[in-house]
Amino acid sequence: MKKLFGWIGKAIAAGVLLILLYQLWLFAHVLWWIDHNPASTSFMEAGLARQQEKNPDAELRHKWVPYDRISIHLKRAIVAAEDAKFLEHEGFDVEGIQVAVEKNLKKGRLVAGGSTISQQLAKNLFLSGERSFIRKGQEAVITLMIEATWSKRRILEVYLNVIEWGNGIYGAEAAARRYYRTSAANLGRDQAARLAAMVPNPRWYENHRSSRAYQRRVAVISRYMGSAQVPR
Repeated sequence: MKKLFGWIGKAIAAGVLLILLYQLWLFAHVLWWIDHNPASTSFMEAGLARQQEKNPDAELRHKWVPYDRISIHLKRAIVAAEDAKFLEHEGFDVEGIQVAVEKNLKKGRLVAGGSTISQQLAKNLFLSGERSFIRKGQEAVITLMIEATWSKRRILEVYLNVIEWGNGIYGAEAAARRYYRTSAANLGRDQAARLAAMVPNPRWYENHRSSRAYQRRVAVISRYMGSAQVPR
C-alpha cells in the first residue's frame, strides 16, 4: 500500500511539474511577443489545417501591419463591438463575466464567456475554440500574463493582426483587401463597422452579410464606435 501511495504521489508531482513547465513555455512566448510579431497562432494553424483538408495547396491570407497603419475607425469599431471597457479593465470585464455566468447556469453548460479583447487574444494565440471550463481557466492565466507585460496598444495591435475575418483570412490588412480592395489604413467608418460586425462568427458572416442579424450589429457598432476609447 505504501508503495502504491508513493507511485501516486510521484505521478501527481510529475503532473504538477509538467503543468508548471507548460505555463513557463507560454509565458516565454508572451514575453517574446512584447516586441516581436507572432508569425502564426493556434487559430491560424487550425484554420490552415481546415482549408488544406479541402485543398492541400491552400494558404492563409495574412499580412502584418503596424498599429499606426490600421484605420482609427477599425480600432474604434472593434473596441465598441468587442470590449467597450478595454482601456479600463485589467483583462477581465467583471460585469460581462457575471452576465455570462448567469447564462451558463441557466443553460447548464458553457455557452457564453463574457470575453474581453485580451481574453480573445489569449485564446487565439494559444488555445482552441472548444468551450470548456478547463480551457477558460487556461485562457484566464494567459490573459493575466498578457495584461501584466503588454501595453493596451500592443494588445490591440496584435489582436487586429491575428483575428479571423473569414475562411483563411486573418488580420485587418487581409480583411481590408478581401472585402474592400483597400488597405487597413484606408478603411472608412462604414467599412470598419462592417468588418467589426463579422468578428463573432467570421466564416458565417463572410457569405451572410445581407442577413438581418448582421445589419443590426453593424447599426449598433456604427452608433457607438465614435465614442469608443482606443490606445494612441
